[in-house]
This record gives sequence, C-alpha cells and structure tokens, in this order.
Amino acid sequence: MGRLLAIDFGDKRVGLALSDPMHIIAKPYKTISYSNYQNLLIKIKNIILDEEIEKIVLGLPLNMKGDKSNQTNLVLEFSEFIKNNLDIPVDMQDERLSTVSAKKSLIAQKVKTGHNKDRIDETAAAIFLQHYLDQN
Repeated sequence: MGRLLAIDFGDKRVGLALSDPMHIIAKPYKTISYSNYQNLLIKIKNIILDEEIEKIVLGLPLNMKGDKSNQTNLVLEFSEFIKNNLDIPVDMQDERLSTVSAKKSLIAQKVKTGHNKDRIDETAAAIFLQHYLDQN
C-alpha cells in the first residue's frame, strides 16, 4: 500500500505532507520553492517515486462561507495541470483554517512562526491530510 502526498499549494512554495503506508497518520514532510509549474512537476515526480505515492491530496482553499476565491482558482488550475501530466489520482480536500491551526500548533511547540513559513506550510498540509485520512 502506497502513501498519500498532501500538497498545500502557494504562489511561490508548496507545503507537503505524507501519510504512513496504512493511511492512518499524516506528518509534515517538506516545503518546496518553485519558479514554474514544470520545475514543481519534476520535484513532485521525484517524491512520488522516492516515497511510493499512490495518490495526491490537494488542499482546496475556500473562504469561510465555502465560496471560491482567486487562490481557489489557482489551485484548480494546478490540479488540472497535475492530472494532465502525472498518472496518479488527485483528490481535493477543504483546507480552511489549516494554516491557522498550523501556526497555533507550532507556537504551542515554541516554534517561532515569523521566519518558519516553510514549517507552517508543511504542517498545514499535514493537518488537512489528517482530516482527509479521518474521513476516508
């Protein structure tokens, strides 16, 4: 059984989290900076191979009312790009408040969040991946 890869997509970087092979626990993995989709695609392909990924879970940023935003449209565009360039299933997961929860969690662990945006991104990905695992 392969792992799931969560992607918290942003304009300059993406936070990543992985599930365990049994799909029970999510944990932060890493944050990747990128310059364009092709650059990011190569990095994601390598992770898929190295970590034996069977599915991608992409965070869907909706506003608090559940409506789409500009960032939602960028994530949907990126989702289509992945689906057209990788032979792997992609699921969407509501990521509302995952960044807020990630910051609170890191602060509780005495991690300064001002200069640790990478940690916030990968922790946010782990939070919405855990929600996904719990629901499925």
